[in-house]
Amino acid sequence: MGRNCGWLTYKTAQVYRKMLASMESKGLFVDAFKLTRARQDVHAVYVPECKIDFRAEARRLAKIMDEVDSVNIFVSEGAGVKDIIAEMRRRGEEVPVDAFGHPRLDKVNVGQYIGKRFGELLHAEKVQVFKSGYFARAAAPCTKDLKLISKCAEKAVECALAGESGVVGPDENDSAKIRACEFTRIKGGKPFNVRKGSFRKMLGEIGQPKPRKKRTVK
Repeated sequence: MGRNCGWLTYKTAQVYRKMLASMESKGLFVDAFKLTRARQDVHAVYVPECKIDFRAEARRLAKIMDEVDSVNIFVSEGAGVKDIIAEMRRRGEEVPVDAFGHPRLDKVNVGQYIGKRFGELLHAEKVQVFKSGYFARAAAPCTKDLKLISKCAEKAVECALAGESGVVGPDENDSAKIRACEFTRIKGGKPFNVRKGSFRKMLGEIGQPKPRKKRTVK
């Protein structure tokens, strides 16, 4: 999820963990049948803005696997891609690029690489990789989605009648107000802020080391 930005991966993990908390409060887990919160929880979240220390993470995840028999990893499609490409080139493999010169992530296949790498380091008997896009594109919109779609559609019509151009959606620079955001502000590749408090809080809850602040030389 996300070529250069880890926001979608982080947000998906956050919402998923809120769902687990709701299930736990309703007593929907059955420990006797190994249907536990710990087994279903997120154990690692990897985004492009943070380097993956495979060996250190393998040591941490191995302890979790010893306790709950499995680990669940949420990973952005661009996480660790530079290291993966470098390894492919060291092996003499060609790295396909798209029309813009970007590495074709469907060919690099970060999910498969990370699954295989951790599978080996953790001595896992089975590795499964699920691509969220398949599920997201096939899913019906929930109530929250429908409300957002309705509000954006109404605002888009309002802006069109007023002759105002832009991309309609919640403007993060204007308290998430739904408006026509200026085209000049719209561009891809905006890095996810890994210093974000809620992201660091989630990493702390799952026991994953928080990203260190980069040192700058003046």
